[in-house]
Amino acid sequence: MGKRRNARQAAVQFHFWRDAHHGASPEKMDDFWEFCPAKPSVREFAQPLIDGMMEHLPQIDERIARYVENYNIERISPVDRNVLRLAIYEMLFRDDIPPVVSINEAIELAKTFGGPDSGRFVNGILERVKDDLSRPLREPAKPAGLTSDS
Repeated sequence: MGKRRNARQAAVQFHFWRDAHHGASPEKMDDFWEFCPAKPSVREFAQPLIDGMMEHLPQIDERIARYVENYNIERISPVDRNVLRLAIYEMLFRDDIPPVVSINEAIELAKTFGGPDSGRFVNGILERVKDDLSRPLREPAKPAGLTSDS
């Protein structure tokens, strides 16, 4: 498994931990990394994912709630909920990650750690999020300040 997939897995595990502790984060990030050991290169990619998910959690959860009509977000399995949170964070706030990559990675994480229908469930929600995006789906968006001549 590559470092980015391991980092995504760690980000999902961190937020799963938060769910299991009723929204409380570990007192120190080192406590989490002790529980979930990872190479420095994995931590380097995972930490911004973890922090970004925390920063944008209300917007992310609002987006999930919008697409699971007539269904309380808290009733979604913790694995599926946190896989969705990660993918939606990447799709909405990480222009350096193509949305189709986020979707594919989320489906794989859901299949690995979720229930028998998790992959299909996650895919269905993320396809709806993808349809609302106005950025390129198969490539990273251009970094700010760059023109086609750069």
